[in-house]
Parts: sequence; structure tokens; C-alpha cells
Amino acid sequence: MKTENPVVWFEIYVDDLDRAKSFYEKVFKTELSPLGDPTEENFQMLAFPGDMDSKGKTSGALVHVKDVKAGGNSTIVYFGSEDCSVEEARVKEAGGELVRSKMSIGEYGFISLAKDTEGNMIGIHSMR
Repeated sequence: MKTENPVVWFEIYVDDLDRAKSFYEKVFKTELSPLGDPTEENFQMLAFPGDMDSKGKTSGALVHVKDVKAGGNSTIVYFGSEDCSVEEARVKEAGGELVRSKMSIGEYGFISLAKDTEGNMIGIHSMR
């Protein structure tokens, strides 16, 4: 049985790419960079920092596709953090909505839940 994480990529669909870029860059103090459209189907993508060649280090992108609405999905991407209350404190100012303040999940650490500017639910996880 494999012991490595099988997740290699994630995509967060957005309605307003610039607004979503601003939200994620402010909350997580990171820089997203443009990705080319590999399909020539009018995708616009901004990638989170990552190394696709490193196993166990997942990366992903904000994606805008005409006629694909953001929000309302049932998948939650959890972003890692030293202390999730730090990023949680930036959510509202960045235009998002805090859904659940930092809460203990026992031996697995702590999580915060928020909605981004596009209505997507995201999680923030930390061990302290």
C-alpha cells in the first residue's frame, strides 16, 4: 500500500480572478503567478507556489473559466499554517467571511473555516 499523499493538484474556481487573487495573497501572505492555458479553452489560472516534481507537496491554482460558477461545492482545501488564528484574522479584511473560528480537533491540531470572496469554503490547519 502506498504511504505517500496521492493528491498532486487542486483548483479553486472563481468568478473574479483579480478579487480572488487579492484575497489569497492577503490572507496567506503569498504570491500567485499566471499559468498558461494548456487546453486553449480560455482558462485563466493563477498558481500557488509549489514544486510539481516533489512528492507530497501539493500545489494548485485559482481558475476562471467562462460559464463555470464559483462556490457551492462540497470540497474543502485546507491550507497549512503555524497558527491558524493568524490567517483567520486576515480573512474579513481581505473580503472573505469567517465561518468558524479556530477550534480544536484534538490530537490533530486546530482548524478555522472561511469563505473566500467567491463563496468557496476553505480551511486553515495548524498544530498549535
